[in-house]
Amino acid sequence: MTKSAVILTNGMFVTPFAKTTHGLVRGPSRYEILGVIDPPFAGQDAGILIDGRPRNIPIFTSVSACLEALDDTPDYCIVGVATVGGVLPPAIREGLLEAVKAGLSLINGLHRLLADDVELAELARQHGAQIIDIRRPKPVDELRFWTGEVLRLSSTRIAVLGTDCALGKRTTCELLRQACQENGISAEMIYTGQTGWLQGTPHGFIFDATPNDFVCGELERAILDCHEATAPDVILLEGQSGLRNPSGPCGSELILAGGADAVILQHAPGREFYEDLEELGCRIPPVSEEIGIIRLMGAEVIAVTLNHENLDEEQLRTEQSKLQAELNAPVVHPLWDGLSEIVELVRRRLTARA
Repeated sequence: MTKSAVILTNGMFVTPFAKTTHGLVRGPSRYEILGVIDPPFAGQDAGILIDGRPRNIPIFTSVSACLEALDDTPDYCIVGVATVGGVLPPAIREGLLEAVKAGLSLINGLHRLLADDVELAELARQHGAQIIDIRRPKPVDELRFWTGEVLRLSSTRIAVLGTDCALGKRTTCELLRQACQENGISAEMIYTGQTGWLQGTPHGFIFDATPNDFVCGELERAILDCHEATAPDVILLEGQSGLRNPSGPCGSELILAGGADAVILQHAPGREFYEDLEELGCRIPPVSEEIGIIRLMGAEVIAVTLNHENLDEEQLRTEQSKLQAELNAPVVHPLWDGLSEIVELVRRRLTARA
């Protein structure tokens, strides 16, 4: 039986910090989502607020208002935001206190571990609730070091990387997985962040909760487990951050250690600076430069996917045309254009390797 949950965003629902919530509202989800707690948007449907599609997931002012309105008490309360540095916002903590007092178990993907919060832990014990900290690091003796075995696999690996963080890499990865499956291509995804785990993706690991020495080994483990379980035609690797984001560069591991020889590059043409680094003047480099770096690592960018942040549709289409002419490669907006063009690229790639 599927467990149910409500999600806390408390004022951040329409920001990139609530990308975990957006993923769970769009689905898939390990849990049935009964509601979202975010006072400024109370009374609205979470799906309509994200992309105009009703999903019958109401937004409430508080945990108590949510519990009063729902017919059934949720099993879990999820921290639905990913803050800079994994800090627990005070408003979210207040919601967690309210939830655990009502007997809800807590699920948290922040670096700040809730089980280490003395008050929350004691309340959970008193009310028979569980605390699940997704980013609690594994003991070192449970971690795997990279062996190179992954390089001998026959499954095609495609990495979905980005020019920055919070661009929709996981969303594109999941939509492409679904599109491939619908078109007769067996595809699986390797998650590398908290949202992938919350969505119930079978194979993956939490990249930034893994000591650096073991990141490549845990990536290898996830790919090998996926291949052994289903032997899919293609394994999609979810990227994190950006290759040159100075606050946390990431992505080369998926190419060099994960054996991805093809890349889909997610980009937001309306974003000038790296997320939350605007005051430092850290500009996002041109897409063509990122493609050059990826090529030097031994992989080919087969398509660019777009996020429309800060742009209306007309502006987005103008940028899309510019990039397509400059790069001579498919440039698509996954949510508006679909991914049929990229699915055909994947199919041709598989045929060429057969």
